[in-house]
Amino acid sequence: MIRSNTEQLIRQNIARFVDNELIPRAQEIDEKGEFPKEMFQEMAKMGIFGIRYPKDKGGAGGNTTLYCIICEELARGLMSVAATTAMQCLMGTNFLFHFGSKELHEEYFLPAMKGEKITCFCLTEPEAGGDLGNVSTIATKTKDGYVLNGLKTWVTNGPVASFYTILCQTDPNKKMRGLNFIFVPRDAPGVSVSKSFSLLGTRTTPICELALTDVKVPHHYMLCEEGRGLDNLLSILAEIRVMTAALGIGLVRAAIHDCIRYAHERVAFGKTIGSYQLIQAKIAEMYVDLEAAKLLTYRATHLIDNKIACLPEATMAKYFATEAACKAGDYATRIFGAYGYSMEYTAQRYYRDNRFLLYGGGTHEVLLPNIARWAGL
Repeated sequence: MIRSNTEQLIRQNIARFVDNELIPRAQEIDEKGEFPKEMFQEMAKMGIFGIRYPKDKGGAGGNTTLYCIICEELARGLMSVAATTAMQCLMGTNFLFHFGSKELHEEYFLPAMKGEKITCFCLTEPEAGGDLGNVSTIATKTKDGYVLNGLKTWVTNGPVASFYTILCQTDPNKKMRGLNFIFVPRDAPGVSVSKSFSLLGTRTTPICELALTDVKVPHHYMLCEEGRGLDNLLSILAEIRVMTAALGIGLVRAAIHDCIRYAHERVAFGKTIGSYQLIQAKIAEMYVDLEAAKLLTYRATHLIDNKIACLPEATMAKYFATEAACKAGDYATRIFGAYGYSMEYTAQRYYRDNRFLLYGGGTHEVLLPNIARWAGL
C-alpha cells in the first residue's frame, strides 16, 4: 500500500514513541490499572490529540488516515492508552469543535488539544446500546437553557473527564429525531459518577456510569443542529468504525511480533516451535488477517479523507479487523502454551484487551445484519 511522506513520517514518530516509551512501561501500566496521566501529557506534547483538526483552530492539520495510523501504533503498545487517546481525538471533541461556541472552544476545546482537559462521549444507557431510539436521558428546554436527567453507562474516560458530550432526548415523541447532543461540564451541579467498572481488559481505561440529576446548562451548550443529533452522529460513524478497526490492527501486529519471537526462542522436542507446521499455520493465518484488515481499513480512511460516503466499507473493516484481533489474542495464548496463561507474558493481555473492540463502534450482532443488507440480501 503506497503511503505519502507525511503518513510515513507520522508513523515513524509514533512508532518510536511506542517502542521507546510505551512498550517498556506497558506491563506496569496495565498491572496498576490506573489512568496514565504522565503518558497522556507526553502524547499531548506530540500534538496527537489535535490530529483531526485544522491548525488554525488549534489542531495539528491531519486527517482520518493519520488518526488511524496513530491509533494503530498506540494499540501495538497498549490498547488502553490507544482507546483513551482515540476518545480524546474524535468522539470526545468532535461535536465541541463543530458546534461549540467561541467561549467553549477557548475554555474546553483548546485545553483538550493540549491534554489539559480530558473528554468523553456519553452515548450508551442501561436500556439503550445499539437501540438509540430507546435513549431515556431527557433534556427539558426552559427559558434559560436545558435541564438534563438520566443515566449513562459505559462512559469511557468518564471518571477522569473534565466535560461530557451527552446524547439525550429533547422531544421523546420524536424518538430518533428528538436526539441531540449537549455539552455538560464535570463540575455542573447534579453530575455524579455513580459506578466505576472493573474491567477484564483495557484496565487503565476508566469507564463508569454517569448520573445526571436536574443538571442545568444554557442554550448555547447544544452541540448539534437541534433535531439533527442522529444525522450528526451518523456523519462520524464511519470514522468511529475505522478507528476501532485500526486499534484491532495494532493488537494483531503486537501479537504476531511476540509470537514470532517466542517461536524462535522456545525449544520443544529438540527444535524451536517455529519449525512446526501447526505453529507456522497460526502465525500465517494471523499475518493474512493483518494484511487484509489493513487493506479494508485504509481503503475506508482514504474514502473518508476524500469525502466519499463509505459506511459499508468502514463497517466491514471494523468487523474484520476486530475479529482478527480476537483470533490473534487466542492464537497468542496457544502459541505461548502454559506461559500464555501467565500474567507475566504479553499473550494474556492481548487475549483480554481484544474483547473491548467487539463493542466499540457497534456490536457485531448489530453490524452483521447491516452488512448482509448491503450485500443485497
